Amino acid sequence: MKECNLNKNRAICNCTYEPCSRKGICCECIIYHKRLGELPACFFPDDVERTYNRSVQKFVEIYQERGCWF
Repeated sequence: MKECNLNKNRAICNCTYEPCSRKGICCECIIYHKRLGELPACFFPDDVERTYNRSVQKFVEIYQERGCWF
């Protein structure tokens, strides 16, 4: 199994939630948001991520509007 590259992950993480303790620790981030019925910030374009609406419904809505942006 490949080791987590925290510095590389932090550099590309688009999460703008400042007190986030999971920034760059993708496995913890995914588990956290899954428990909340959400998706992590990296699933959203930057302008949508800043709204903190991480719902699956919002993801589908944006994907249908914009197509694949990532």
